[in-house]
Amino acid sequence: MTANPQAKVITTQPPPKPLECFSNELATTPSPSRISKAVPINSNRHFVNKEIEELQEIIDDSENIVFFGGAGVSTESGVPDFRSADGLYNQKYDYPPEVMLSHSFYKSHTEDFFKFYKDKMLIDGVLPNAAHLKLAELERHGKLKAVITQNIDGLHQKAGSKNVFELHGSVLRNYCENCGESYDFDYMKNSNGIPRCEKCSGIIKPDVVLYEEGLDENTMNGAVSAIESADMLIIGGTSLVVYPAAGLVRYFKGKYLVLINRYQTSYDSSCDLVIRGKIGEVMSKINS
Repeated sequence: MTANPQAKVITTQPPPKPLECFSNELATTPSPSRISKAVPINSNRHFVNKEIEELQEIIDDSENIVFFGGAGVSTESGVPDFRSADGLYNQKYDYPPEVMLSHSFYKSHTEDFFKFYKDKMLIDGVLPNAAHLKLAELERHGKLKAVITQNIDGLHQKAGSKNVFELHGSVLRNYCENCGESYDFDYMKNSNGIPRCEKCSGIIKPDVVLYEEGLDENTMNGAVSAIESADMLIIGGTSLVVYPAAGLVRYFKGKYLVLINRYQTSYDSSCDLVIRGKIGEVMSKINS
């Protein structure tokens, strides 16, 4: 990817403190290779047509698009994040959320783990938003080849996306640790106390990556392969501070790197186009 000192940033609001997605990994900062300059927009917070047209032109010129997304994609559907003002990290519990969602807490305080998990991680009635739907549409039209998500809500698949790499797993999949029997979202949500297998009474564990657990190797390899072969990478709804997931961006060697996020990130200066806004609002203006 050729350095572009005129990378553009389109802001829709002043950038407050960035979010972080679910992970226990430490963040590191990439070395910027470009300098981004803010482009003023009008006071009614609508996007400049010229900039949306530029994003459209980039998409039209690309044949192998990959989308890499984080918590900001799902917050527009009503799924809570972790570190915003109303996020889980700013609520009061007997233990910090990162402790309650750890593998060791799951093992040592299993009942407390499931109480928190079912109350805060299993959200009923959420539906795909404009970002999920547009990405699925781009895939159906052959432009987008893969979605890589840090979210665990399954909304990309619900919107119709087929090739989805779920880095942190999914609340829609659950399995008995003893016999391997599978159970769905509703079974977990409606269970009392520690969910037990109907066949062998083993504990049913969510297929999500807890703190202290590694990411699935096959999922990571698939995500890396998709990014390496992409000619356009769209990063959306993530502040790129969650590692190892955020490190996947470094595998991109294609033509266009685009970042759409409400807040400033350390990768802004490395992108060909940066739009600061809600991913759903931006993607809804794109034709597939």
